[in-house]
Amino acid sequence: MTDREVRSVVSRTAGDAEPPPTSFTEEYFDRRYARAPDPWGLASRWYERRKYAITLASLPRERYRACFEPGCSIGELTRLLAPRCDRLLAVDFAEDAVRQARAAVRDLDHVEVRRSTLPAQLPDGPFDLVVVSEILYYLSRDDLDLMLDGLVGLLEAGGDLVAVHWRTTDPRHRYDGHDVHLAIEARGELERLVHHSDEQFVLDVFRRTGAA
Repeated sequence: MTDREVRSVVSRTAGDAEPPPTSFTEEYFDRRYARAPDPWGLASRWYERRKYAITLASLPRERYRACFEPGCSIGELTRLLAPRCDRLLAVDFAEDAVRQARAAVRDLDHVEVRRSTLPAQLPDGPFDLVVVSEILYYLSRDDLDLMLDGLVGLLEAGGDLVAVHWRTTDPRHRYDGHDVHLAIEARGELERLVHHSDEQFVLDVFRRTGAA
């Protein structure tokens, strides 16, 4: 299905899909980048450009002290986030993605790109902004729990967590942004400030309240 085709939203309910039994491997992503330098069309598709614009417009604050972007891929969103942050750390575990992301931000001294395996190699915090885009549905249930524990733990009180993920229109493959955002919403330490949902993706902005 192309970006120009009309897409209908699949009716969804809580618990109607299961995460993958095991998280997608580094080898899976390495193979994708080996076949194409930009396997998801992050630099070319209207879906991505529109999603980036809405993501940036949804940030509650004009500027942040320290941002963490896990799963940065080739650095398209990283470059757009950089002007809004005093410091930005972006990570990915695909070597080709890290190489391209570093090239994309090579003129930005306040941006660092690292190769990291997630959720095992999360950085030390705190951050006042975490932006997680299009990666959480690749994780098994256990790894998703670990990832969300880690991301919430990195956030300082009052910090913002931005999550944006694709929505499926294929009833055979339902596990998507609908499911992972429900998992984030269930976190007692977070309150939702912004919610956007359409036929292509769901975006939420949560703020850490400091509550247990």
